[in-house]
Amino acid sequence: MNMQVSLENTANLERRLTVSLPAERLEGVVGNRLRELASTANIKGFRKGKVPTKVIEQRFGAQVRNEAYGELIRESLGEAIRQQNLQVAGNPEVKAEPAGDAGEIRYTATFEVVPEFGTIDPAKLEIVRTTSSIEESDIDAMIETLRQQRRSWEPVERAAEAGDLVQVETFAVTAEARVPAEGVERGATVIGSNVMYPELEARLAGMKAGDEVEVEVTFPDTWRVADLAGKSAKVTLKAAKVSAPKLPELDEAFVKSFGIKGGKLEQFRKEVRANLERELKGNLMQRLRAEVASKLVAAYAGVELPPRLIEAEARNMAAAAMQQARQQGQPNAKFEAAQFMDAARNRVAAGLLVGEVARQNNLKLDNKRVTETLQLIASTYEDPGQVVELYRNDPNLMSSLRNRVMEEQVIDWIAERANATEQAVGFSELMRPAA
Repeated sequence: MNMQVSLENTANLERRLTVSLPAERLEGVVGNRLRELASTANIKGFRKGKVPTKVIEQRFGAQVRNEAYGELIRESLGEAIRQQNLQVAGNPEVKAEPAGDAGEIRYTATFEVVPEFGTIDPAKLEIVRTTSSIEESDIDAMIETLRQQRRSWEPVERAAEAGDLVQVETFAVTAEARVPAEGVERGATVIGSNVMYPELEARLAGMKAGDEVEVEVTFPDTWRVADLAGKSAKVTLKAAKVSAPKLPELDEAFVKSFGIKGGKLEQFRKEVRANLERELKGNLMQRLRAEVASKLVAAYAGVELPPRLIEAEARNMAAAAMQQARQQGQPNAKFEAAQFMDAARNRVAAGLLVGEVARQNNLKLDNKRVTETLQLIASTYEDPGQVVELYRNDPNLMSSLRNRVMEEQVIDWIAERANATEQAVGFSELMRPAA
């Protein structure tokens, strides 16, 4: 008996496959694997290759059978899906069923399918392609930023001003308590950085070392100190020390500190330009991807999408948001999948549409581009070779990289054929963080 497959439509975009396989198909795989183990296993008390079949069965039978069963389900399900010419969206839910009269292996697989988008014509899309370039002034600005990052601090007796580093001592008194209960909180901030509560940080301007003031403030409900969140308090603020920044000279020693052996400013500028070009390329690709995806999604807004796939994506987004909040020191932050349903729908729609464009036009992964992208990622680390090796030895990392490159290929392919309008944006504006 060959594999038997029946297909059922359980909802507009949901299908259920029922698959039956002859028992001997599993037994054949199990037998082959056990024989392979018998010829290679090292078991105490037996010579290699001379272990009795019964011993191998007792020792490895259950494990081999489970592995073989899982592999058989994966292979046969893929075969059944191809046989029925289905475009699956998401991961099938597989359920074992009771064996048939002849001991057949039976299971059902329930899954959603890609909706019918029809022929997707990129030429009908109106997109805006952002362009930009690196100017000498952008290199100057980056070098100035690097100098700021390497600045040192010198104590001053004058009043503090914007850009100064101030070491502070504080305590707050609310209607309920003193925070901290005893002593003071010690910290430091650069005026203008908003590391402290902005109203308190702004008050430091004009204070000299040793000056002390009392400020009445109302903290927001989301304030990081739970005892002060949402409360009014009298905050005693003392400037313990005021220091002014001292920028390093743009000399040979400064250039060498960035790994430029010759210490030549010209070579340093080339390196800075190369790094900015890499950032620019990534930013432009990200913008183009978002632009093409949004226009694709808008063009097919009326098409029904797989609901379970959207729900799963929303759950993943909520989990990612909670993890990020915890990493940022907000352990009690809670996010529900319902908050991400619209974003999840757009993400699912974009993914399905990009995949469908690749399928309809027989677009294949460019392995050369995978290598180039990996080299680009690795070049941002201190030891690029180690990063490349890490990817090569991790199937999950490589799979994620291939998916990313394939998506970028399809986006490029669509953008080349879409009705595009170019919009030039200055590099500094382009790279400015969103407000």
